[in-house]
Amino acid sequence: MVGNSNSIILQNINGQENKVNIGLAYRIAFKVINILDSGYSMEVRYQTLNMRIKTANNTVEMDSRKADKQDIPSSIIAAMMNKPFTIIMSRSGKIKSIKNIDAMFNSAFDNFPQVDPVKKAQVKTQLLQTFGGNTFKGNIELQTAVFPEREVIKKEKWTINTKLEGTFKMNVNTIYKLMDASENSYHIYGNGSMHTYKNQKPSQLNGLPVKYNLSGTSIADIKVDKTSGWVSEVKLKQAIKGNIEILDNPKAPSGLNIPMSYITDVITTDK
Repeated sequence: MVGNSNSIILQNINGQENKVNIGLAYRIAFKVINILDSGYSMEVRYQTLNMRIKTANNTVEMDSRKADKQDIPSSIIAAMMNKPFTIIMSRSGKIKSIKNIDAMFNSAFDNFPQVDPVKKAQVKTQLLQTFGGNTFKGNIELQTAVFPEREVIKKEKWTINTKLEGTFKMNVNTIYKLMDASENSYHIYGNGSMHTYKNQKPSQLNGLPVKYNLSGTSIADIKVDKTSGWVSEVKLKQAIKGNIEILDNPKAPSGLNIPMSYITDVITTDK
């Protein structure tokens, strides 16, 4: 699974617009090691990983292919490459369980005892939010959990619910439609609605208690290899709007409401 995504985040803080651009590129290898009654046991390895965060005043990049010992974040994710973890995937593309992904992170960070503990904790928190087990599950399922539980015919529709857990938690309810079926592939189109959990507990953002109130749309155009059942191409576009509510705390008495929008484009192939 070779993926590239680009996200543009716009925030309005006290009348001043703040723009953040996040680029992500990855190559992940999935190997079927056992066929189960409920699905497939797979060995998964990150092969390459690159993340770039660009603001008006700064650009931060982490690249697993960099060979620079002075670049600690890149060195840490380089240590995560080709370390196996396992998943159980159902025949409809849902991830039923993930094992050893946290061990992969811990092993990578243990290789850098010289790094300042505070900086190490910050990097680890950021990576876990972006690539940890729950986040991995939701992001992969948006591309693999697209199959109906029953046999369908051309132009028929079905609905799938996906949970996303990262910096904030969202439900994605998608109506999929089998657009076409050729000799070699299936063409599936998805139109989804997204919204943050209504009763989720406040999370932490830079040490501040926050609640996310967001909703939007998710559009997917998917091609699936007819023989293997694996996705050969995914084009995904998400558009989210709402606000971040910083709750009352000593650093921000009376709290603060920050309007924001979030647009993400993802293209994934099997080569």
